[in-house]
Amino acid sequence: MSDNQRDLEAGIQTDLNGQITYGGYLHLETLLSAQQPLSDPPHHDEMLFIVQHHVSELWMKLLIHELKAAVAHLQRDDVDACLKILARVKQVQRQLFEQWAVLETLTPSEYLEFRGVLGPSSGFQSLQYRKIEFLLGNKNADMLKVFAHDPVAQDELRAVLEAPSLYDEFLRYLARRGHAVPAELLQRDWTQAYRRNEALLPVLKRIYQERAAFWPEYHMCEQLVDVEESFQLWRFRHMKTVERIIGHRRGTGGSSGVSFLKKALDLEFFPELLDVRTVLE
Repeated sequence: MSDNQRDLEAGIQTDLNGQITYGGYLHLETLLSAQQPLSDPPHHDEMLFIVQHHVSELWMKLLIHELKAAVAHLQRDDVDACLKILARVKQVQRQLFEQWAVLETLTPSEYLEFRGVLGPSSGFQSLQYRKIEFLLGNKNADMLKVFAHDPVAQDELRAVLEAPSLYDEFLRYLARRGHAVPAELLQRDWTQAYRRNEALLPVLKRIYQERAAFWPEYHMCEQLVDVEESFQLWRFRHMKTVERIIGHRRGTGGSSGVSFLKKALDLEFFPELLDVRTVLE
């Protein structure tokens, strides 16, 4: 063996005929053949654009998987399992907002050279992204219109729209733990976006000020704040990346672009968890 070579160990399996393989298990032939640039001839940077969005969609698939599990754990009052899930959710979110740095290497002139092939397609049309927004409580029935061309996708999104969000289930968990959560928050129209309720503040204030007595609830509150903050970081990085690449042009899907994305920064998932900080004594 040379000084710069590692020989195969005797135990490493090389006869893989009829065996499950790495590529087979992950369906890599399918996965890696999905990057199909439309520019002709293929623009070098279109591959970056496609891979960036494919990777995002894969992470979002995992986020949906984990958020649904978190909801199910809360429904069973299994807060420890929920906390474990949310710890993973935060790490996935970190991957999502950090990867904007890769797309930021795409310059405005490079993007304009293939932007035309995108037509009206836009990240705004991401079904998985919209599911995540709904799971976290930012419900908007008008978003169903975006998927009118795809009844299956529309039905999937409608199911998330009509179900309680993660925060809804957290408030129901608090009520089952004996906290005086306002009744109107426990049975409401789940298709509507959550609206802050000042009557919830005394409940959260007590949890924060008596955290030793209510540690599971307190820990959940802080984990949810982490999730919201991470999501806002993703929104901000998205907005700044778009601003850097297209300036204040309209988006490919017809939105006003950067100004539309800025409005999302004002949307809150768990408003009282931030409001309670102002009233703590």
